[in-house]
Amino acid sequence: MTIYNPFHSIGFFSVFETETIRSVDVLTGGFNADQGGRISAVVDIKTREGNKKKLSGLVSASPFQAKALIEGPIKKLEGPGTGSTSFLLTGKHSYLDQTSKALYSYAVDTTFFSFASGDTSLQDIKKSDIGLPYTYTDVFGKLSFVGGNGSKLNLFGFNFTDRFDFIGLAKLDWQTLGAGANFTLIPPNSNVIMDGTIAISDYQVTLQEADGQPRRSGVNSYNASLNFTYFGSNNQINYGFEFTGFNTNFEFRNALGVRFQQEDFTTELAGYFKYKQKLGNLIIEPGLRLHYYASQSEMSVEPRLGLKYNITEFLRFKFAGGFYSQNLISTVNDLDVVNFFIGFLAGPESTIFKPGTRTPTDHNLQKAYHAIAGFEIDLSNNISLNVEPYLKRFTQLININRNKVNETDPNFITETGDAYGIDLSVRYEKSNLYLWATYSLGKVNRDDGVQQYPTIFDRRHNVNLLASYTFGKNKNWEAGVRWNLGSGFPFTETQGFYEDNTYSDLLFTDILTGNFDLGTLLSDKLNGGRLSYYHRLDASLKRSFDFKGSSKLEATLSVTNVYNRDNVFYVDRVTNSRVDQLPILPSVGLQFSF
Repeated sequence: MTIYNPFHSIGFFSVFETETIRSVDVLTGGFNADQGGRISAVVDIKTREGNKKKLSGLVSASPFQAKALIEGPIKKLEGPGTGSTSFLLTGKHSYLDQTSKALYSYAVDTTFFSFASGDTSLQDIKKSDIGLPYTYTDVFGKLSFVGGNGSKLNLFGFNFTDRFDFIGLAKLDWQTLGAGANFTLIPPNSNVIMDGTIAISDYQVTLQEADGQPRRSGVNSYNASLNFTYFGSNNQINYGFEFTGFNTNFEFRNALGVRFQQEDFTTELAGYFKYKQKLGNLIIEPGLRLHYYASQSEMSVEPRLGLKYNITEFLRFKFAGGFYSQNLISTVNDLDVVNFFIGFLAGPESTIFKPGTRTPTDHNLQKAYHAIAGFEIDLSNNISLNVEPYLKRFTQLININRNKVNETDPNFITETGDAYGIDLSVRYEKSNLYLWATYSLGKVNRDDGVQQYPTIFDRRHNVNLLASYTFGKNKNWEAGVRWNLGSGFPFTETQGFYEDNTYSDLLFTDILTGNFDLGTLLSDKLNGGRLSYYHRLDASLKRSFDFKGSSKLEATLSVTNVYNRDNVFYVDRVTNSRVDQLPILPSVGLQFSF
């Protein structure tokens, strides 16, 4: 099922708990025919079943949050060839808005809140009365029925919420909830596995700013899928069918103050076929996806290809590519310097035109093709290097008409675009030392027929460095550091301000002495400015204490933003004031597992 916002606004935490995850596949492009309905990237997360043999769990607390996990058998797994029923339940809640009043009061700028809200009385409020304005709550549960031959049925549900509230400046709320079931069926004496999913989810987000004009977006979706896998001696065949429906409700105002509102319901039906064959040292994986968009009455034929060639025992070459399509549209407001609100809406059903022309397009879908190549090389028994250059060509993108002046103007425009670059990663692993380093060089731009411009996702440079070291008599100490650097995201610069007199009442409007709302003039060069570089160092030291049985206590001392870097979080365009991300935050946490 689709999760429309997997990260909390505070930036440290995902909605998914590490302890519940079985696998994560980050498919940055070139994904095969079993994944579709997206033109750029997919993150595929799979959760595990609960403990089938005994009751277990954990509880943890820190100044940031408290969380708990409990799992265990309802019907215990007795041995090989027997079935089981198990459950897994986890939840976490942030307390930073409360603990920060006592521990991190230095991080709260009451002077800024006073200025932003125009209420000078806030200046006199004690910092101990205002906490850091972030809060979130996540709950996830799973019930698993596993048969003796490996067939299984999982029932799951979740509720994720997030909020930040800068007094008088901006307040963002979002919630996503959902439930579903998936199954795997392994017939006896057969080399075919069948699996399927049915699920429903709802995502709602609202941003209220000082201008009093809220932005809202909601996506209610459901999906069902059925997949088959056939295993041969040196080959594998996958094929399946997917049905998806979603309802979008979207409302916001553009930089010119013109209101957009759209509510749509659409369905999609897809079928795919993927074949994997091993030919000596070559693995080839062609695929084909047929994706039908009912609201557009459009069938998208999408061939895909993946291959990997083991040139030697230490050198491997790989390639992936194909054609992709998408009907879901995401959009942002050019008035935002930092984008928290991303709205979702279905593609237009009315006539749209090619960029900068009055020539109707051939279809109303967003489409792209990918080409990704690379190689992996083992430089030694402990060091591996991965290099991946990539190109994504977006032959048609659909965007909100940012130049809409009147209600009768078209709601949508089309664009083209490119995303290209290279990803490098080096990994060193030996006994108790783990080192990992990545560097990404990328460029993402669009062309709306008037000008080429970088998108809000155009982070030119990105560096991640990670080190982990275990030591001590029983390796019960672990030290870790992580440093991340990213070049600044683009934004459209401010050209000037004006009094926005709408002249709605010509008889009584005092145009000489009247005070009107402030309007903003943006530069005609889209995303011509850049925010400052982001970089942050985090460090931690963990000590484990083992008790009888399988109980364990972990004490962690951590420091977030070690050298107290001022990284931008939010910018008020009118006042040119900014809220920075969290300053240096030392923390002590305890986790007890049993």
